Amino acid sequence: MNLKSGLFQSEKNQDRIHYEDERATSFLTNMVLEHLPKLFYKPIVIICIGTDRSTGDCLGPLIGTAIKKELKHFHVYGTLKDPVHAVNLEETLQFIKDKHRNPFIIAIDACLGRFKSVGFMEVAKGSIKPGAGVNKELPEVGDMHITGIVNISGYMEFLVLQNTRLHLVMSMADIISKGIIKAETVYLEKRISVRRNWLESQDSAIN
Repeated sequence: MNLKSGLFQSEKNQDRIHYEDERATSFLTNMVLEHLPKLFYKPIVIICIGTDRSTGDCLGPLIGTAIKKELKHFHVYGTLKDPVHAVNLEETLQFIKDKHRNPFIIAIDACLGRFKSVGFMEVAKGSIKPGAGVNKELPEVGDMHITGIVNISGYMEFLVLQNTRLHLVMSMADIISKGIIKAETVYLEKRISVRRNWLESQDSAIN
């Protein structure tokens, strides 16, 4: 769980859409693809941060559980069964560093924000700082991030998280999951196409 401020300020490399918008899934797909590395050899690692012990903070584990079954190339950490949270985040990051060579990391987390921002999902370049919404000091995570604003910030954040509507969290999790799954399909197709074009150019050079 992280804390967002100034959610409607214009910022480069940052976009958001409301979960009730009918374009939400395609928007998420396109934005993920826009931020993914153009160097296709990099491993893509997705860290879904949160815990199933709090309604407002289970966005990440819900997404992790949904996409882990479907993704064929991207690596997923953080599910309902094996969540990534404040206690094991640093350990997980070290494991990823040891297992994956120079990965591109997508961090996914729920966050608190302004009242008028609740229900919006954001895709942006750069890292997030998990735990900021509940006053925990954790390392920054991600080369890019996807966040869902699940409730309002400003007062007794822990109780706010406990009283977040499950419908909102599950709706956002469904949209983000579908967007990531579709993005992986398109990304792999692009990688195959680039590889094919390179091989053809090598054959032409030889002949």
